[in-house]
Amino acid sequence: MPDQSIIQAFLLGILEGLTEFIPVSSTGHILLAGHFMGFRSTGKAFEVLIQLGAILAILSVYFGRLWSMLVKLPRDRATQYFVLGILVAFLPAAVIGALAHDFIKTVLFESPMTICIALILGGFVLLWVDRWALRPNYTDITQYPMGVYLGIGLAQCLAMIPGTSRSGSTIVGALLLGADKRSAAEFSFFLAMPTMAGAFAYDLYKNADVLTAADLPVIAVGFVMSFIVAVFVVRGLLDFVSRRGYALFGWWRILVGAVGLAALLIWG
Repeated sequence: MPDQSIIQAFLLGILEGLTEFIPVSSTGHILLAGHFMGFRSTGKAFEVLIQLGAILAILSVYFGRLWSMLVKLPRDRATQYFVLGILVAFLPAAVIGALAHDFIKTVLFESPMTICIALILGGFVLLWVDRWALRPNYTDITQYPMGVYLGIGLAQCLAMIPGTSRSGSTIVGALLLGADKRSAAEFSFFLAMPTMAGAFAYDLYKNADVLTAADLPVIAVGFVMSFIVAVFVVRGLLDFVSRRGYALFGWWRILVGAVGLAALLIWG
């Protein structure tokens, strides 16, 4: 990582902020872009640690609502129910992510071909779900049944495969379980906070002995750009999917996956 260009980190940080909360797989995009740019990070830590910028973007946009929840939590049953639902949805990925961490980082993160295939397959799934005329049963993320929270959490585990997309898995899971398009995206935001914070903390712990001071400027640049860009994405995404749905993201996934496959076959 120390020899990598700050410009590469700058561009990858923008890419992280643009793609983290839309169902196209930020990790898949960053790994593919890094592969073709020749970017190599120590322990593949950069790709995970810059996600903290995206976490802080959610916290800044939803600060008022989160503070209100924190104040109400000790006495308000509705708030307690919602927080419990987030924890229930978070637990499957926390357990599987910890158990499979080394395999994910050393095998799946090193397979651009797998990422491209996952992007394409996920794109077709997203198009199918978006066009399927599902009648939503749930529009308020604070009132999903506990089984729906758990189902979304299990769906999120598919995102352990780079290219699948954490937000894509949770959104598709929510849609299939009866949520409307807007609330599916919004719950993905809330679930992202403990999931990404946990991934950040665990990856930092696992890589603390290999990261050096020379790695910090590159990570810092990626982090800052991720935060700035993600703020704008979070603010605009809910209105966009309410009006337009998810088809655009499905086609984008297919395009990126197909171009990536072609480039891998031609240049390796």
